[in-house]
Amino acid sequence: MRKTLLIAGGVAAVIATGYTQGRRPGEGQTPEWPAPSITDYKPKSTLVVPEHPVKRAKFPVIDIHSHQPTPISAEQLAKVAASMDALNLRVLVNLSGSSGERLKQGIAAIKNSPHADRMVLFANVNFENVGPGFGERAAAQLREDFKAGAMGLKIFKDLGLRIKKTDGTRLKLDDPELAPIWNACAEFKAPVLIHTAEPSPFFDPIDMKNERWLELALFKNRRYPEGEFPRFEELIAERDRMFAAHPKTKFIAAHFAYHGSDLARLAKLMDRLPNVYTETGAVLAELGRQPRAAHAFMVKYQDRVLFGKDSYQPDEFPYFFRTFETADEYFDYYRDYHAFWKLYGIGLPDNVLKKLYADNARALVPGLAGVQMSKR
Repeated sequence: MRKTLLIAGGVAAVIATGYTQGRRPGEGQTPEWPAPSITDYKPKSTLVVPEHPVKRAKFPVIDIHSHQPTPISAEQLAKVAASMDALNLRVLVNLSGSSGERLKQGIAAIKNSPHADRMVLFANVNFENVGPGFGERAAAQLREDFKAGAMGLKIFKDLGLRIKKTDGTRLKLDDPELAPIWNACAEFKAPVLIHTAEPSPFFDPIDMKNERWLELALFKNRRYPEGEFPRFEELIAERDRMFAAHPKTKFIAAHFAYHGSDLARLAKLMDRLPNVYTETGAVLAELGRQPRAAHAFMVKYQDRVLFGKDSYQPDEFPYFFRTFETADEYFDYYRDYHAFWKLYGIGLPDNVLKKLYADNARALVPGLAGVQMSKR
């Protein structure tokens, strides 16, 4: 009888409260008015916490990941230099340096300007007609580019994703034909900043569970459907095998190696391969949503993380500075289609900040070692 009464009481409680195991109040309930679209819903936070916006970096910065025209005009360089001064950016590494005569023109344009110490160039490789002997030819041109003044090599994401060999097959990142290129970089102690793949959600089904849904809905060229492109894990495996096969070459895995959402995985890669470094370009949304984990990672690997921004938008740099320098909570990110979440400050100590902002770049890139870091 007592057991029956308990069961009956439980049923009554469910009826009274609407509670059932595994469901929460309001779950599945239809709103009384039409729900806003994902682009319209921008709730205003009621959170009141201290705010410490940072308009200018605490220490001088070398941006290892930037893109500018090559050659750059005197007017454009003057405009860029003025905006750099306001942010405490001392040097931009223009990764779109090209090669051959265009590279030489780009270096001359910078050298002959009043801002010769504010920008340097990385060379690029033209991956056309890749077949037997291509690697040696490309390496020969790269050596000439280094002698002309290029300070490193930038590899764009098309390698692995889109570039085909002369036989019609996909050019893989660890193709032996490319070995002479990596060897030439080791010979000149020139780092390779390599962009491999894209964020992993770009390769996933575009459904309501994909946290980059809005970005993918807005930008068709960021979608990599199965059957048309190699898979994320396939590209990462090729890249990592290439890193391991060339231990004398220093590689900067762009965009936190696209492991910004899995720092433990990136840590394993860096522990296994001491020739691998990384940079912060376009991954602030990942780092800023895990401040404690990001802080621990950047302190542990403080000698191997470089500051990078990617696209040069002066008004976006202060978000990076605030995230790295403060312990602020729940503040806006600058592009809502990248991230619908807020950022939290990582609060890096000064000694780590100095390495992140400039010292690591100066140690890794021989041509940056003698760069004047204070404004004359």
